Amino acid sequence: MATTLAPVDSREVVRCDHCHLVQFRTNNNLCRKCRTSLDEDEPEPILEVQAPATEPAADDHSHLQVATAIRMFRQKSGLSQRQLALRMQVPRTYVSKIENEKAMPTLSSLQRLATALEVSMADLLKGSNRTLEDEIGDLMQDEFISQVVPYLNKLDAMQRTSLLSQMRELSVRPRRSA
Repeated sequence: MATTLAPVDSREVVRCDHCHLVQFRTNNNLCRKCRTSLDEDEPEPILEVQAPATEPAADDHSHLQVATAIRMFRQKSGLSQRQLALRMQVPRTYVSKIENEKAMPTLSSLQRLATALEVSMADLLKGSNRTLEDEIGDLMQDEFISQVVPYLNKLDAMQRTSLLSQMRELSVRPRRSA
């Protein structure tokens, strides 16, 4: 296991909890000195008795839905798996296992995922079944959007297109305040 100290540029500085060597995170996630894993011990997925192969288990669809929702929200937020893992304070491989359906997050992990992704647990569980009305409702909760909407019908097609492209650009690359 390793303790993350600070990111330097795009590299992560960690301290091996075994030999206490301070180092950049390696590609293979092994300590340069003692060769122990720099990733924390990951919770093992809970194995459940599976239904017969002819009938899919009832949880299979919801598991897929949660995994898809987590990946969708992570990508929508512009986060890498490592960035999400850092926000959750879990190993990157745990996020990968969740997204690839190798592990099902616990309720506490779901709550930490929701907090890290800045969505509700209900959104994670609903996943890709979110309706257009859900998306519009989320947008209308934004103060800026709710103030702009009444003026949209007063814009011509070119102005609307320009405004939408500028808003899309801001959502992809938010400007930092000085």
